[in-house]
Amino acid sequence: MKLSDFSKLIKFRLTFLVVFSASISFLIGSKVNGVIEWKSWGMLIAGGFLVTAAANCFNEMIEKDLDKLMKRTADRPLPSGRMMTGQALVLGLLMGISGTAMLFNLNPTAGYLAIFSIFLYAFAYTPLKRKSPIAVFVGAIPGALPPLIGYVAAHPKIDEIALVLFGIQFVWQFPHFWAIAWVLDDDYKLAGFRLLPTGKRNLVSAIITFIITVILVPVSLLPTFMGFGGYVIGGVSLISSLLFLYLAFNLMRTLEIQSAKKLMYGSFFYLPLVQLVLLFDFMGKIKS
Repeated sequence: MKLSDFSKLIKFRLTFLVVFSASISFLIGSKVNGVIEWKSWGMLIAGGFLVTAAANCFNEMIEKDLDKLMKRTADRPLPSGRMMTGQALVLGLLMGISGTAMLFNLNPTAGYLAIFSIFLYAFAYTPLKRKSPIAVFVGAIPGALPPLIGYVAAHPKIDEIALVLFGIQFVWQFPHFWAIAWVLDDDYKLAGFRLLPTGKRNLVSAIITFIITVILVPVSLLPTFMGFGGYVIGGVSLISSLLFLYLAFNLMRTLEIQSAKKLMYGSFFYLPLVQLVLLFDFMGKIKS
């Protein structure tokens, strides 16, 4: 098996972003406790990577025949025939079991959340993609669990900070998902996927995307409003959210694929920026 095939099987870039999000939240949870256990941080990264890779592996197994129909996914190892389903199953089980065991070792809650995330993503979100746009809501839950898992792995309590970290990533995923779905709608239709709010590139889908992006503005300011974030994260979140909102407004105004691409790329920058600034601001606030 080639390394490039393994990378495609586990959707390496997506897995990396998920682990990044969880690791940031782990450091925030560690600062609440007053000490950072770097060994545990490394175990979270390894366990989180394996769990996310397993979920993506199961997703590709289930969608193997559908992936053959889309240009974007036809060259993945399973639909192209370069890897057998049995091989992928063994890899997925090994990664899922070992990754979950690592997270359980950090905190049982983190382990249970990881199991829940795998099953919700692979066996609820994945089949729903062909049935209803509600799949995006279902998929947003496991998509927002990494910061929650990272936080409770360091601070074994789901408190208001954990819920805010979950909430920001949860709301962010809707414009993120829908921007991608708008750009790839023609390809998605070949496999029967229905991910846009109305199932079509139309004004109603763009309006719903804009409304959810409006909601992200106050949600992103919750760390400052609730007192565990300072004015730095408040200012960065406000400016970033307004810029993100402008991109969503532009999609609503033009209904063009190019506008959706800009919203999609904006989403890639938005979340890591807000999470990193929140971490640095939070650490500075704790010291002071």
